[in-house]
Amino acid sequence: MIDDVRRRTTQALRGRRGRACDPEWTSRRRLLRGVERLTTEQRTKMFVKLDTFDPDGDLVAAWITKELLRHVMACKYRGGLSYQIRAALEEFYTFAAACKVPEIHTLATTVDTWQQPIIAAIDTGLSNARSEGYNRIVKHIGRIAFGFRNTDNQRRRIRWACTRRTRPVPSRITALRPC
Repeated sequence: MIDDVRRRTTQALRGRRGRACDPEWTSRRRLLRGVERLTTEQRTKMFVKLDTFDPDGDLVAAWITKELLRHVMACKYRGGLSYQIRAALEEFYTFAAACKVPEIHTLATTVDTWQQPIIAAIDTGLSNARSEGYNRIVKHIGRIAFGFRNTDNQRRRIRWACTRRTRPVPSRITALRPC
């Protein structure tokens, strides 16, 4: 959503795509970073750049909306109580309704559509990440196994790929050490 607002703002302001010399393009990574990962200096620099090229404040509104949505998702780590989740969602919806940015309204509509599953995911701490990972493996093996003539062999290959022993364990070593 932030990238869409940034692109639309750049197109309206300059009549072209963003370039490396444009301040809104150079700030794109800071806009996507979480507020807790920005230093005070970085945050100040980002807002100064945004004030110079975005007089309507669309990008600032998009950034605040992103942080409010992150606040909703962070309820999981603050206990995940139902009233906290609903209060954070209410704050998000109130801000989104006050904005005139169409991308924010689209995001709020999407969040409203998925509100009950979002609350359930935060409340229970469960996700469908495992099944999505297996679906990715199945699709990948299906592309690789295009030449299989026997569907039983293809099924066996998929089952073999989805077992824990065949997937690499992530290494805990962050840097190479000399022998």
